[in-house]
Amino acid sequence: MENRPQWGTRAGFILAAVGSAVGLGNIWRFPTVAYDNGGGAFFIPYLFALLTAGIPLLIMEFTIGQKYRGSAPLSYARMNKKYEWLGWWQVAISFVIATYYAVIIAWAMSYALFSLNLKWGDDPTSFLVGEYLQVANPGEFGGMVPGVLIPLIIVWVITLGILFKGVKKGIEAANRIFIPALIILFLFIVVRAITLDGAAAGLEAFFTPDWSQIASPTVWVAAYGQIFFSLSIAFAIMITYSSYLPRKTDITNNAFITGFANSSVELLAGIGVFAALGFMAAQSGVDVSEVVSSGVGLAFMVFPQIISEMPALSGAFGAAFFICLTLAGLTSLMSIVETFVAGIEDKFKVSRTKAVLVGGGLAALVSLVFATRGGLNFLDAADYFINNFGVALAGLVEVIIVVWVMRELSNLQKHANSMSDIQLGGWWKLCLGFITPIVLGYMMIQNIYTNIKENYEGYPTGFLIWSGWAVAVLAIILGFVFMALKWNKGTELDVPENKEVSQ
Repeated sequence: MENRPQWGTRAGFILAAVGSAVGLGNIWRFPTVAYDNGGGAFFIPYLFALLTAGIPLLIMEFTIGQKYRGSAPLSYARMNKKYEWLGWWQVAISFVIATYYAVIIAWAMSYALFSLNLKWGDDPTSFLVGEYLQVANPGEFGGMVPGVLIPLIIVWVITLGILFKGVKKGIEAANRIFIPALIILFLFIVVRAITLDGAAAGLEAFFTPDWSQIASPTVWVAAYGQIFFSLSIAFAIMITYSSYLPRKTDITNNAFITGFANSSVELLAGIGVFAALGFMAAQSGVDVSEVVSSGVGLAFMVFPQIISEMPALSGAFGAAFFICLTLAGLTSLMSIVETFVAGIEDKFKVSRTKAVLVGGGLAALVSLVFATRGGLNFLDAADYFINNFGVALAGLVEVIIVVWVMRELSNLQKHANSMSDIQLGGWWKLCLGFITPIVLGYMMIQNIYTNIKENYEGYPTGFLIWSGWAVAVLAIILGFVFMALKWNKGTELDVPENKEVSQ
C-alpha cells in the first residue's frame, strides 16, 4: 500500500478531531437551539441524540477512514467503486463551506481589534451591516470590502501555511497550540460572564426545563440536527482525519472522547452566552427572552452590545471572545480544506504542496465573492442550502448506502471491535440502521416542505435559485464529474485489509 502520513500521537488526532468539531457554530448555535427547545429539558433529547446518532456516526466514519486508508473518495472507492461519487460529493460540500467559513473568521479577526476601542459605537447592528460589511441588495456583488479582504487574506495565509507543513508538523502542531489557547480564553469568557449583574437570570432562562416541550417531535429533531451539524459528520472530515490513524488505534474510544468533548464545549458556550445575555437584559430592563438572538446576529450584533455595556474589562472580554471565534474557526477551516487537499493527492498523485496550492488556492479565490458588498447575502443563502440540502442529505445518503446498499456495517463492526476496548453490539447497528436514517429522513422532508412553502428569509426566488439551490445541486454533480476522472496508476484501489501502512 502507498505511504500515508500519520498523526504523531493519539492525543494529536483527538485534538484535531475535537478542533474540527468545535467550530464557530458551537459557540453561537447550541445555546439558542437549547433555549428555543425546552431549556434544561432539551438536554435529554440532546444526550439521546449524541448516543444514538452522533457517536455511532463518528465511529462509522472513523472506522471507514482507518480501515480503507484514504480520503473520503478513495475510502468509498475501496469499499465499492460505484460509490466513489459519494466521497467527492462530501468533498465538494466541504469546498463550498470553506469558501464562506473563511470570511466569517475574517470578521472575527477584525472584531478582535474593534473590541479594543469599541469601534462599533452605540449601534453594533448598523455598524456591521452598514459601515463594516457595506451590505448591498440580494444578488448584487458591489465592490470588494477592504476591511473584510485584508483579514481574509491573512486567514488563508495562516491556513494554507499550516497545511503545507503536512499532517503531523502542520495540522497536529497547530491544534496543540490553538485548542489549549481556545479553552483557556473560553474559560476566561465564561468566568467573566457569570460574574456580571444579571448573569443568574440568564442562566436560569437557559437551564430551567420546559417539560411541556419534551414530547414535541420538533424538539427531538432539533436535538439530532444540532448533534449532526456540530460533529463535522458527512462532509468528509472525519473519514480523512481517521485515515491518518496508525493501524492499531482504539476507534470507539476516540469517538466517545471526541463526541463528549465537543458537547462539553457546547455546554460551556451555553453558560457563557446566556450569562452575558442575562447581563444585557438586566442593563436594558427587559426579560432575557427579548435579547436572545442566534447565528451571525448573536456573535456580531448582540455580543458587541454586551461588551459595550460591561462595567470593566470590556475590551479584554471582547478581544478574548473574538479571538476564541478566530481560533475555533481556524481549527475547523484547516480540517475542511484538508478534505479536498487529501482527495486531490489521492486521485491525481500530486505532491502535497501542489494539492494545497490547487485546492486551497481555488477555495481562497472563490471566497472573494463573500468579501464583496453582497457577500453577507451570498453567505447566508449558501450556508443555509449547503447545510440543509448538502450536509444533511449527504449524511442520509451515506448511512443508507453504507448500511443498506453495500451492507458494510458488519465488516466495519468487526474491524472496530478488533482494536477497541468498547465493543460494538446490536445497539450500534440499530442506531445506524434505523434511528439515524429515520430522523435524517424526517429532517429532509421537513426542510423540503418548509422551503417549498416559503422562501428562506424572504429572499427573491431568483436569488435563492442560483445562490442557494444551485450551489447544493452543483456539489452533487461535481461528485459524479470527479468520479468520471481516472485514478492515477499509482493509487491502489484494492487494498488488502491486513497489510500494514508504511511509515
